[in-house]
Amino acid sequence: MAHPLRNPSFRLLFLGRTISALGDAVVPAALALAVLRATGSTGALAAVLAAAVVPRLLLLPLGGVVADRFDARRVALLADLVRCAAQLAVGVELLGGDPSLSTVVVASALGGVASAFAIPTASPLVAGTVEPADRQQANALMGITANTSRLAGPALAGALIWAAGPGWAFILDGASFALSAALLVLVRVRHVPVPRRSVLTDLRHGFGEVRARDWFWTSLIGHGVWNGAAAVLMTLGPAVAIDRLGGETTWVVLLQAGAIGMLTGSLLAGRVRLHRPVLLANLGLACYAAPLFLLAVAAPAPAVIAAYAVALTALGYLNPVWETVVQHHFPPEVLARVTSYDWLVSLGAMPLGYALAPLAADAFGAPVPLAVAGLLVLASCAGTSLVPGVRRLTWPATPQPQPAEPAGVR
Repeated sequence: MAHPLRNPSFRLLFLGRTISALGDAVVPAALALAVLRATGSTGALAAVLAAAVVPRLLLLPLGGVVADRFDARRVALLADLVRCAAQLAVGVELLGGDPSLSTVVVASALGGVASAFAIPTASPLVAGTVEPADRQQANALMGITANTSRLAGPALAGALIWAAGPGWAFILDGASFALSAALLVLVRVRHVPVPRRSVLTDLRHGFGEVRARDWFWTSLIGHGVWNGAAAVLMTLGPAVAIDRLGGETTWVVLLQAGAIGMLTGSLLAGRVRLHRPVLLANLGLACYAAPLFLLAVAAPAPAVIAAYAVALTALGYLNPVWETVVQHHFPPEVLARVTSYDWLVSLGAMPLGYALAPLAADAFGAPVPLAVAGLLVLASCAGTSLVPGVRRLTWPATPQPQPAEPAGVR
């Protein structure tokens, strides 16, 4: 089995994704600081964030159809160019010294639209550039570069903002998308012919493929609950850490431990192949209940930090393994649509967690929503072990797609 990086097309894809991931990791801190400096309003920051999230959620299914119907490489390339323009526009606006909130909101919305079309291309690009036997290692490499960027991004953002101001962080991100697009021009992806049908028929067909596999859609429910619970922890955890676990340092250390755990899990995913990958990976996700429960009872900081690191290690392992299993078990012509439904469930659950967590904490106190989130994670992720398809699914020696045409589709 050749190493995926020996493949020229995957090497170019990996390099481009690494560069754009590092650029993206710098932006969150710069965006928050820039908007708060300009307006002094958390409501303005929420509006900018919502401008990116809402179109992304609304357009993800359509993005999956477009990425399946047309060349995923070209769709990703165009999305990178749009995101490049959006980030450069924000950067120039901030460098001007008197930024317009409306310009930042429009640019964020444009970036959100582009990401709705870019996200579904990720899995088809990997599957189309490496051989089936190399996919797990290739997906693990993608996970490693994403998690390394998350670990290094905040430090790089801090240095860049301190030295040159937040505007240059957006200029850097725009340049990273431009370079990623240039590298995509050189990538060669295996062509997968897709029958031409209406958009609605394509959406129904993709949903039929999802519905036909109980291991997939039941796991999606667990993953969605996990993401909603993560939003609860991110919303309420800082206050618990500051008030009851020793202060801001505890929260920063917890986040860094989680980032290290994610990177460790990605490294393990490139080396460890479990016989029943979805079953054991979902059981690993259930470990996220532990830090939620420990925060709810304000357990000692070392215990909370250790539990969070273990839980994020499980997540870091799951992501590449899940991508590999999906690439093996779904026909390549529906892979982008399946990926879009996957992301839609995961991303859609997070705003719900962000919205409900503070309301529940005001009504019942922070321990209640944290404990409820922990119970939901435990039930939904561990509960997938009761699903026959989850228990039976093993690594195939070769891809074994089983197309499932839903009723009424011709």
